[in-house]
Amino acid sequence: MNYEGQICRAPMERSSYMLPVMVGCSYNQCKFCNLFRHLKYRELPMEQIEADLKRVYGAGGKPKTIFLGDGNAFDMKTERLYEILDLIEHYFPERAAVNMDATVTGILRKSDEELETLFEKGVRHLYLGIESGLDDVLAFMKKDHNLEQAYTAIDRLHKAGLIFDAHIMTGVAGKGRSTENAEALAEFLNHTQPAHVVNFSMFLHKEVPLYKDVENGSYQPADELESLQEERHLLELLGTEQMPAIRYEGFHDYIEVRTRGMLPADREKMLAGLDRAIAEQEKEEPVYSLVYGECPNLEKCDESGSVWTI
Repeated sequence: MNYEGQICRAPMERSSYMLPVMVGCSYNQCKFCNLFRHLKYRELPMEQIEADLKRVYGAGGKPKTIFLGDGNAFDMKTERLYEILDLIEHYFPERAAVNMDATVTGILRKSDEELETLFEKGVRHLYLGIESGLDDVLAFMKKDHNLEQAYTAIDRLHKAGLIFDAHIMTGVAGKGRSTENAEALAEFLNHTQPAHVVNFSMFLHKEVPLYKDVENGSYQPADELESLQEERHLLELLGTEQMPAIRYEGFHDYIEVRTRGMLPADREKMLAGLDRAIAEQEKEEPVYSLVYGECPNLEKCDESGSVWTI
């Protein structure tokens, strides 16, 4: 595979065949994100995409799922997506499920008929960066949607048969807003019913625009303890007996805390694990996750080796 930049895909896609169809992200304005800032967005030539399909086909590959990379492949023009999906069916006529990242506005730009046709051509899972349940936070972080738009887009996805997975970020609302954001997220997720929720708890890169807001005082980050407490409150509220089960995965990379399970069935086990992590963090000085530049494996790579505190 000829890939440019750092690979970014949902953990659920770790075993999928990743087929690059673009470089970077066509939006690339979220304040907290540094995944694609060093890349110039462009769509890859169809000849290159087909060559990669030929390579996997020639090697005897029979992928069950194909993930289209990079940042927001679903936002490409629908006719181009049709062309890529037709190529996939040509080389893998058993029709592997095709998954990709999307944005709310990218979904809203497609008609109901286009969404239904994309489903018929094999598109199944779309991963959406919901991040927060609060409209003012979404606007401050320069997300490309508000909550009303997200509700509308996800309702249209469900009607077309597509599966929606939500990416969220505990801590994104900033210091002192953990309870508010947890409750807003729970309300949103319980209503929209994603199959999978992935929480990439907030961590700051020094080179992203959000760090300037930290420096000038317009944004006060939550520490890792508050982020854990927010996650715990979210899991108290997320998932009900009356709705389909939600698979949940939570990542706090800086303090190396993981939470996984099915809601509501595993709720008590997950809360107990978070209680232990909270108790440990309460013994420590406030810790804020900060990554300086490129940090392989998210190691703490400031010059002193110490954790960033305010």
